Amino acid sequence: MLNILYYIYLIFVALPLLLTATLVTSVLTGFGSIIFGGRWWGYYPAHIWAKIFCILTFVRVEVKGRENYDKNKSYVFVANHQGAYDIFSVYGYLNHNFKWMMKKSLEKLPLIGFACRRAGHIYVDNSGISAVKNTMQRAETELKDGMSLVVFPEGSRTKTGKIGRFKRGAFQLAQEFSLPIVPITINGAYEVMPRTSLVPHYGTITLIIHKPVAAPVSEAEVRTKADETFAAVRSGLEDRYK
Repeated sequence: MLNILYYIYLIFVALPLLLTATLVTSVLTGFGSIIFGGRWWGYYPAHIWAKIFCILTFVRVEVKGRENYDKNKSYVFVANHQGAYDIFSVYGYLNHNFKWMMKKSLEKLPLIGFACRRAGHIYVDNSGISAVKNTMQRAETELKDGMSLVVFPEGSRTKTGKIGRFKRGAFQLAQEFSLPIVPITINGAYEVMPRTSLVPHYGTITLIIHKPVAAPVSEAEVRTKADETFAAVRSGLEDRYK
């Protein structure tokens, strides 16, 4: 009975409010970034929007380990990717200004793609050598003065809830710009909304922020640091997600 009432609430109350909030946030982010720059407008409207998303869908987010990073420094934050609510929980509750590293295909999303581009989020284009070079140049422009990057190095949401192997891209950026890597473990987002679901379920998500991993000092060390970060993220996972 409780679940039925929850889904009725989602359809008739939460969904209209969330669609409105998404539209308003996209407009504020996109045009605010054009007029005033993407440092503030590229983060805070979406930061508030993500919290609204969690609150209206009765998803509680707990954060452990905020003492492991400095708000005034730049990092590459690396997290496992359990589901759609990874985005809302990190955006709303990490409390550190950052840019997303995201798939190029997401740029095509109506209005949201425009807002993300104007906010300075980094679309990854692997279509060729020149495209990769452009991605790196854009990252260099954005990642300075305490601005950080958040990446899901598995590349896509897990199908089973279990963590997958980390790809090299985030760690190559960490090496290129000498940025420490902060592993983040996400627990609970798979139950809230896995990739096979179109609607969320109320619940609790926990973010565990681990101590930073030093930036790779050479290309040869990139894979080593990726494996070290993977081990840190995996160490915080509940057994069912390992």
